[in-house]
Amino acid sequence: MNNELDLLHPSIFTGTKNLRERFATARPFRHVVIDYFLAPLFCERLISDFPAFEERNAVDELGQAGCKAVVPAMRRISSSYADFDRLMRARAFRDWLGEVTAIGGLLYDRNYTGGGTHENLDGQDLDWHVDFNYHPIRPLHRRLNLILFLNPVWKEQWGGCLEFHSDPWQPEATPPGCMILPIANTCVIFETTESSWHGFQRIHLPEDGHFRSRRSIAVYFYTRSRPAAETAPPHGTVYAQRGLPEHFVPEYTLGANDIEELEVLLSRRDRQIRYLYERERDFSEILTGIYHSPSFRLGRSLTWPLRKILRNGR
Repeated sequence: MNNELDLLHPSIFTGTKNLRERFATARPFRHVVIDYFLAPLFCERLISDFPAFEERNAVDELGQAGCKAVVPAMRRISSSYADFDRLMRARAFRDWLGEVTAIGGLLYDRNYTGGGTHENLDGQDLDWHVDFNYHPIRPLHRRLNLILFLNPVWKEQWGGCLEFHSDPWQPEATPPGCMILPIANTCVIFETTESSWHGFQRIHLPEDGHFRSRRSIAVYFYTRSRPAAETAPPHGTVYAQRGLPEHFVPEYTLGANDIEELEVLLSRRDRQIRYLYERERDFSEILTGIYHSPSFRLGRSLTWPLRKILRNGR
């Protein structure tokens, strides 16, 4: 056995066939949950070496500091995280991952774009979303998410459980498909598609202060090609905002917590609208620059005779 694979729990290899069957038949989209992913002592090393929360690692898409810190440079965190990186890039591991998921030719992203260590503080949540579908720099299709949880203790009532959904735009017709407790050494592997909606509800940790965050590692795998039926135009992460809480019914009296919930929901929608507006403005500026560029005008002038012929031939 390769040294890298020694970092995995011994039961991984004896259960490969079972994992493959579970992945293929899972709903609402292909995924598998592995309760014991790493060798126990190695998992404990990762928990012990998890990086401290720093505001500079918690800047969101709008450039504002939030409650989620991401550290993609995992090799620099400690020797244990360098070992984890070595496992993720090992050809033997990617071959095993391809066997479980029936996706061959999986490629590792050494920069952990969008991935790395993730830490969500108390009060943080994650709206339903599908991930970006192409690597932002290389021409690669995003195919798999691997999430490893590193929380020694977690209870369902604390929130923060990973949830899958088939269509959050129709929540009443298609309720969430499953809920995964983010407990240490639990690994979730799921296929990245145009319908692999996932997220988690707001974290409410005990007031004793002993537990202060939800911690995990996220790794994304890619391929050079993808079946045409599964291919879509490139896009960034797409979010579906959560609706009103279920207890908001006619004649219900709003309390202080309800008002706070409404303020959070409205603020989040405002921020999303602002983000979409700024992205639209950026696209418009790029298109305007193209339209007014000398090369574009030259191309229009050179193709004018052909365009005139095509118009006259209609």
